Amino acid sequence: MKKWNYYNEIDPFTVEWIKNLINKGLVPNGEVDTRSITEVQPEDLREFTQCHFFAGILGWSLALRLAGWPDDRPVWTGSCPCQPFSVAGKGAGTDDPRHLWPHFFRLISACKPEVVMGEQVAGKAGYGWLDGVRSDLEGEGYACDGVDIPACAVDAPHIRQRLYWVANAESIGRGGRPHDEDEGWRQQPPADPCEGSDDMADADDARREGRAILPERADEQSAWSRGVEWRRGADGKTRRVKSGVCLLVNGVPARVGRLRAYGNAIVPQVAKVCIEALMDILDEQ
Repeated sequence: MKKWNYYNEIDPFTVEWIKNLINKGLVPNGEVDTRSITEVQPEDLREFTQCHFFAGILGWSLALRLAGWPDDRPVWTGSCPCQPFSVAGKGAGTDDPRHLWPHFFRLISACKPEVVMGEQVAGKAGYGWLDGVRSDLEGEGYACDGVDIPACAVDAPHIRQRLYWVANAESIGRGGRPHDEDEGWRQQPPADPCEGSDDMADADDARREGRAILPERADEQSAWSRGVEWRRGADGKTRRVKSGVCLLVNGVPARVGRLRAYGNAIVPQVAKVCIEALMDILDEQ
């Protein structure tokens, strides 16, 4: 009988982070596999209810709980490495050795999980990547679609535009209808979710025109604003930081590992919105 979670992560610092989260009971109990996904075999996964690949600091696990997805409800998640497709990278795309979707898909096609969720960078390269993912998954009988949504759509203090995607087996689709006839799961962000944020910090500035967030807006966004203040950095970007925190990273314990983990993480509150929309459809069956 399937009992627990599977977490796959290769970064040693992040692996210890995952173990600490498990030990504190902040995420479901499970096994942490430190091998590369290229070494993982389908038979390694048979006993697990939920499988999280490229697990990072378990943003998907948190998002599932925030959305009310039960710990014992089957699901796979995986935000494949974005570096091959990020505007900040070399743009090697599918020729980059960090393009690991083929290995993720190998496991999906062999194990046939009912629901798979993931995230990738937005923009032209990300859309092309998602086209390939959809083609692969639809060939295996999945309905697959995605939404381009920024973190500020859930009132986060930054833009972080990303593609969130989900795939579910055709047999559990709404009324057996093809995925392109069922747009119900999609949660499109407001027409201008970052209105008024022209100098908000954004790693994708080269791809996006910004719009300004002013310090006086902090009180309007209480969920993200408690105990914070606005600072304008040398790059001209305005950021929310905890009161008394310097924008420089000197003096932050284990700062390299922590900043790398944070930089690779999803925004769970965004994933939560997508998961809730999917649950509304699946639970109507």
